[in-house]
Amino acid sequence: MNLERFSKAFQENFSTRDEVGASVSVWQHGREVANLASGFCDRVKTKPWTASTLVLFWSATKGLAASCVLHSLQRQGLSLETKVCEFWPEFAQGGKEAITVGQVLSHRAGLAALDSGVSVLDYAAVIDALERQVPLWPAGEVHGYHPRTIGFLMDEIVRRLNDGVTLGNYWREEFAEPLDLEVWIGLPKEKLERVAPVFAARAQVVPQDHAFYDAFSDPESLTFRAFMSPQGLNGASAMNTPGVRTASFPGFGGIGTASSLAKFYAMLANGGELDGRRFFSESVLGWMKTTLTSGFDRVLQVDTAFSAGFMKDPQDAAGKKLRTTFGTSTEAFGQPGAGGSVAFADPENGISFAYVMNQMGPGVLPNEKSLALIDALYE
Repeated sequence: MNLERFSKAFQENFSTRDEVGASVSVWQHGREVANLASGFCDRVKTKPWTASTLVLFWSATKGLAASCVLHSLQRQGLSLETKVCEFWPEFAQGGKEAITVGQVLSHRAGLAALDSGVSVLDYAAVIDALERQVPLWPAGEVHGYHPRTIGFLMDEIVRRLNDGVTLGNYWREEFAEPLDLEVWIGLPKEKLERVAPVFAARAQVVPQDHAFYDAFSDPESLTFRAFMSPQGLNGASAMNTPGVRTASFPGFGGIGTASSLAKFYAMLANGGELDGRRFFSESVLGWMKTTLTSGFDRVLQVDTAFSAGFMKDPQDAAGKKLRTTFGTSTEAFGQPGAGGSVAFADPENGISFAYVMNQMGPGVLPNEKSLALIDALYE
């Protein structure tokens, strides 16, 4: 990596791409090789942003949550083909008795939206709704991003496999504390003062032919329904409240630093081992790297690809990447967050990357701010 070129791309986010505060971290072969931070925690520029600033990274949380599910499967000696109802009997309602953990993790379960209007703040009601929900498509046949429901599905799977331990607590006990990570899925109250607020994307013209935005603006579409169920906490301002920050939302509520987020992925890029401790077997790492579904995404309205719990870059028939969201390697996997945050592991090159920021851009896939850095990283 050319650190000078990489640093220049980072500074251009502030000079030309309207960034407010941000951090980026790169690890290679288990060692941090870049850790940059700049900007401010607030738009009026009174509180400087530092490498230790904590910030919400939205759906980038999903990769951490999926790792908790996979670690639980590994511990119990189960596979991706394990049927969810084997350890969660109530899940079998509505014709879901054959759905596997692998189908849930790869967004193929057909549970992207709920028919009942339950609140995202009522965990028990959401789980009850998921248990009663009839799949929106035959499980396993197609895929569609589950932006919100998958966090609740993963949380309940972890609880069922670990005698009621919540996913947020499992994350702390099994990964964050052993790796000394400043990343939480449910922030401790004493950390609240270190968190920078996130700011909604500034208004801008969206191309009329953009399929995702067309679908998102239609209340009857699956896209709209998926992003609105369970209901609540859809805006940046709602996520900035103390009570929400300290609550546990495995699908979109992770808070932490870029360095710690990248360190976790460094473990995944380093054969599942870091700091002298092994967390994942080679076979489970294979689940993360192996694409389980690829093609048109019924929710995001573009081609996407997923492994067991992680997003992959889709490929064409010749095996060439259609996007390089996660670098050049076809082995790479990760997860973006709404507005521009992203984290991934590239086991082929031993690289991990994380970008977090407080000024959101439009959309749910990575934007130019992180993509320019990834391009610079791989030059």
